[in-house]
Amino acid sequence: MSRLAVPLISLALIAGSALTQRPAIAQAPVDQAADGALMSALTSDVRTQADKARDGDRHPYDTLRFWELRPGMTVVDLQPEGGYWTRILAPYLARTRGVYIAGVPDLTNDRWHNLLVAGNGGDEPSKAEFARLGPIRYVAFGPQSGALAKPGTVDLVLASREVHQWLHERYADKAFGDAFSALKPGGILAIEEHRAEPQIDPVLTGDPFTGYVPTKVVIAAAMKAGFVLDASSEINANPKDIKTYALGVWTLKPTQLSDVPGQPTVSAADRVRFDAIGESDRMTLRFRKPLSPTTAIRP
Repeated sequence: MSRLAVPLISLALIAGSALTQRPAIAQAPVDQAADGALMSALTSDVRTQADKARDGDRHPYDTLRFWELRPGMTVVDLQPEGGYWTRILAPYLARTRGVYIAGVPDLTNDRWHNLLVAGNGGDEPSKAEFARLGPIRYVAFGPQSGALAKPGTVDLVLASREVHQWLHERYADKAFGDAFSALKPGGILAIEEHRAEPQIDPVLTGDPFTGYVPTKVVIAAAMKAGFVLDASSEINANPKDIKTYALGVWTLKPTQLSDVPGQPTVSAADRVRFDAIGESDRMTLRFRKPLSPTTAIRP
């Protein structure tokens, strides 16, 4: 059974002591009409077996539906790295006459293209792999990059497990501002991030860097840029995640760190235990750019 999206009852609950807890939520109407093109993209053999093996932890169909992905959209995927979302979104958008744009740190490095297309560690993809995936546009994105797109031309900006790095490298304000500028009025900022609370109070800009972020920090950064929090979902919640690993969130799948210089080594017994947890406990948030500076969009 799908875990459905739920909107915030009131943005007022984001303020004060409520920020120390997960946002208050209530049931919301959800569009139940199936997206056949998206289901086809998920089952296509363009996707790697490693990607498909992660679907039980990442819930791609429900997550993308929560973020209100629609046929024909222009989507900017910020720092797609291993290409999990690329190999779903690029073919989906190609088939539905949309546009997929990857925000990468270095436009001169073919490694990004190879990795996103083939998902094979950066080896040169075949022409057939590229043709079947569909066109990928690229834009520079990072601490010193320019605009993501012409202002007000993008339907959806996706940031999947990236906010922790923006905070750690101190360019979160720029990143959220870039997304806000690129989006159309009413456009969506889709966020998935490793969730810190309630087990830990992480250090976000120094060491030890765990990769986990409090929900209140993400909400505050997005609202500072001008976004409205439209809805929050527990699609990617994982109550088994204890969050107190010496090697941070990268102890868990898919990275599975066990040995880092200067840090305790994960024992064989702990590795079995940690692998059984699956991937991290994650917040899944949908922000929206208001239709005008004075118009807040409600669910």
